[in-house]
Amino acid sequence: MTSAPAPTRGVRRPLSLQTRLMATVIGIVALILAAVAVGTSAILGGILQQNLDNKVRDVTAGVLQRGLPAPSLTTGTMLAFRTLQDSRNQPGFLLVVRAPGGIPDGAYVDDEGDVRQLTARQVQQVVASLQQSPSSTAAVDALGAYRVRAYTVGNTYDLAAGLPLSEVNTTIAQILTTVLLVTLGGLLLLAAAIAVVIRRGLRPLRAVAATATRVAALPMAQGEVLIAERVPADQVDEHSEIGRVGAALNTLLDHVGASLQARQHNEERMRSFVADASHELRTPLASIRGYSELSLRDPSLNENTSQALERIQAQSLRMTALVEDLLLLARLDEGQELVVGTVDLTQLVLEAVGDARPAGTDHRWVVDVPEDPVVIAGDAGRLHQVAANLLANARTHTPAGTEVTATVTREGASAVLRVHDDGPGIDPSVAAELFERFARADRSRARQTGGTGLGLSIARAIVQAHNGTLTVRSSPGDTTFEVRLPARPTTPGQ
Repeated sequence: MTSAPAPTRGVRRPLSLQTRLMATVIGIVALILAAVAVGTSAILGGILQQNLDNKVRDVTAGVLQRGLPAPSLTTGTMLAFRTLQDSRNQPGFLLVVRAPGGIPDGAYVDDEGDVRQLTARQVQQVVASLQQSPSSTAAVDALGAYRVRAYTVGNTYDLAAGLPLSEVNTTIAQILTTVLLVTLGGLLLLAAAIAVVIRRGLRPLRAVAATATRVAALPMAQGEVLIAERVPADQVDEHSEIGRVGAALNTLLDHVGASLQARQHNEERMRSFVADASHELRTPLASIRGYSELSLRDPSLNENTSQALERIQAQSLRMTALVEDLLLLARLDEGQELVVGTVDLTQLVLEAVGDARPAGTDHRWVVDVPEDPVVIAGDAGRLHQVAANLLANARTHTPAGTEVTATVTREGASAVLRVHDDGPGIDPSVAAELFERFARADRSRARQTGGTGLGLSIARAIVQAHNGTLTVRSSPGDTTFEVRLPARPTTPGQ
């Protein structure tokens, strides 16, 4: 027996249509909202920065209107510090002044309104930021980011004035936070709305899938099939795409149901014809056989006439067997021909092998049955026919010296009969049709005698009438026919 293939690992199950639609819509909307938030923040940031530049210019203009103190020996180069001390400026204002031929110095107004001197490094950071542009952003140690602008006062002083970007950054951060929270809330609301809309929209499609699943579970291979499943009327709408799918499925089921009913009607007519024809042929065939036997008793017949009558008798016997087989199949299809009683399968197999031995003296026959009886409910005569057919099949289609083994076991709630031979096996090209009516296996085994091709189909029909199964497994040197039937519960008295 071959082991089952190991399950594939790492294979992701595809997402449902509802999940994919929701993910696509929410993803696109989220992308659009993110782009809007970034664009809005960039535009607003530019506007706020421009306002800050204007504010820097206005504050600086006020400082310049009051004038700059003249440098003196007593004050050194602390022009920026003295300038801010002499005027009232808003907290955070920064000023760097460089006198002609001097070193730039700077000061700023802290949050308390006090003027503080800038270190040489801080002054250098402000001056370096203005090398490429008269208006730029400078990162000043311990003070943060500043928006600074360069000025020239006549031919006397070079100035750099600025205000902190903290207020602008805080405003932008608040806007981004607000946009983020509103976006998340909107996406959650959108997800809930889309889930409801898509779920309602896909309801007809789910009804179609459920109907198709129920129909697929119906046994439609044989017998009378009635397809009563349909997509509910409230899920069928000719004006919507999905609704038209449901309508198309209902139309398809109507056509399939009508076709199956027509097929069943034709099968019933064919069974009735076969049964009637077989029944009607029995009488003339019996008459032909009787008259041929009677004629053969006439001593005045010449040799040619005797041979002709013997051929007529042989063919009538063959035709009678074929008619009996067809009549049996027709009655089994109609649920007739079974007389159910208690059957000991072990005893039945022993008798069947005993009957097969005289006809197959060139084969080796082996019987493997348990000591305790394996009891089933069935028709003893028909089940004996099944066993005899399988044994005859093994004898007929295998060469001399083949070992044929008949085994009976009880496996759980089933009684199992196996007929095994070590012959050449069955050709795989005919294995699928082995149990069909008039099927032959001439291509795979050396056929010694003729037959009607109905033996295995009759055996399967009898087994199925007993609610059992008949299967075959074959390879060169190993062919096994297995009959599995419901077993009766074992009682202490058995």
